[in-house]
Amino acid sequence: MPLRDASPLRRQFAAAVDDPFVLARLVVSGLLFLATFVAIALSISGIAPRAWVLVGVIWAVYGVIHGVFDWILEPLTGFLVQGVSNIGVDRRGGGFDAIEALAARGDAAGAADAYLRRAGNSHERVPALLRRAGVLAGPLGRPEDAVTELESLRRATAGLAPADDIDIGLALVDLYEHRLGDPGRAMVELRRLIDRHPQTHHSHRIRSLLAALRQRHFGDPIPQEPGA
Repeated sequence: MPLRDASPLRRQFAAAVDDPFVLARLVVSGLLFLATFVAIALSISGIAPRAWVLVGVIWAVYGVIHGVFDWILEPLTGFLVQGVSNIGVDRRGGGFDAIEALAARGDAAGAADAYLRRAGNSHERVPALLRRAGVLAGPLGRPEDAVTELESLRRATAGLAPADDIDIGLALVDLYEHRLGDPGRAMVELRRLIDRHPQTHHSHRIRSLLAALRQRHFGDPIPQEPGA
C-alpha cells in the first residue's frame, strides 16, 4: 500500500529545513497562539476580565511580524544572496562564453555583432572590443577595421586605465605586425607604450618585443639586460 502524503504540519517542518523563515514563522505563530489562549483563559476565568482585549493586540502584532517577513526580510535576503553569489563571477573580460561559442560554430559575423552589443556596457567595453578585433582581423579578414576600432576606442575613452591602454596597444602591435605587415607602425606603438608607461610591470616585455622587432626587420642587435 502506498504511503499517504505527509500531513500539512510535517510538510511545514520539512520546508523549514530549507527555508529558515518558515521555522521562524512557526515559532512566532506558536507563541502568539499560546498568548491568545492564555488571554482568553484569563478573561473567562474572571482573573483578568479585560484580558480579551489582548487578543486583538496579539493578532495585530502577528500581522505586523508576517508583513516584515514577507515584504522586508525575505526580499532583502534574496537580494543579498544573489549579490554574494555573483561576487567573482563577472570578472574583467569574463562572461563571453556564449559569444565565443558562436565563433566556434563558425558564426564569426554573429560573434562580432554580439561583442559590439556587449561593448555598450562601459565596464565591458575594452575587453569586448579587444575580442571583437580578434574576430574582425581573423575569421572575417578585416584587420584594417579592427585597427580603426581599437584606435577609436583609445581616443574616445576618457581616463583610460594604464592596463587597458597597454592591452589595446599590444593588440594593435599584433595587428600591425602579423595582419597588416607593417612592422614600422608596430614599433612606433611599442615605443609609445614604453614612453607612456615606463614603470609598469609590462615594461620589460614591451622593451623585449621592440628589440625583437628591430632585430628581425633591421638586423639591430638585441641589447643585453644589465647584469646579464
